[in-house]
Amino acid sequence: MIPTNQCATKSQAFLHWALTPLGLFTIIYGLNIIAWGGMLFLLICNAAPAMCHPSCDAETSSRRIWIEIDSQILNALFCIPGFGLAPWRIRDLYQWCRWRLGGSSMMGLNRLAQIHDNWFVLDPRHLSTTVADSVDLVKEYEYSSPTPTPLWKMDVVVWGNMLNTVFQVCLAVCMWAMNRFGRPGWTTGLFVCLACLVAGVAGVVVGLEKRRCRSFKGVLVQSVSDSGSVDKV
Repeated sequence: MIPTNQCATKSQAFLHWALTPLGLFTIIYGLNIIAWGGMLFLLICNAAPAMCHPSCDAETSSRRIWIEIDSQILNALFCIPGFGLAPWRIRDLYQWCRWRLGGSSMMGLNRLAQIHDNWFVLDPRHLSTTVADSVDLVKEYEYSSPTPTPLWKMDVVVWGNMLNTVFQVCLAVCMWAMNRFGRPGWTTGLFVCLACLVAGVAGVVVGLEKRRCRSFKGVLVQSVSDSGSVDKV
């Protein structure tokens, strides 16, 4: 059970974040996704029989028209992160290519570690000479950081984010280049599922690593405070 003071602190932090421009935009964006996604789900389940005129599957029925409107709105909402974050995702892919394919492997990996330092912990052995130019710095890094993050998790996050943009481009092309009469029904479902899947996997990896880093920092602070109290005694 979460302590009352901790719950109050988290609530105040959330309220402070929600009142910022980014927080307000994120909340409005999320509510739109939930509202329009819920409406699309109800329409697909035939939850509004009054819209099935002359039949539920008729192209001129209100149900089919609103399914198309709903799908276009959701596609536009998905394009905001898919296209808006594309420059940063391309930057990460470039650094990944330097690391995995190019000659500057350490520089590429170190740059990715700096970009994603809120969840990725680099093994001290992979620190470039420009970052770790002394043994003392490496020892300090080892003490103040949790166990290194497996490198394959960086692969998953970089490619998951990049593929999300790629699949969103495919979805947008299908939605905007073809009308609802000539568009194959499987295209929308396929690209939506693929885009959500790769983004979800990357998000889960980042979330789990962030939790691991936060738990380590809590243990580190506790150990430092305990050692300080022992020294005083």
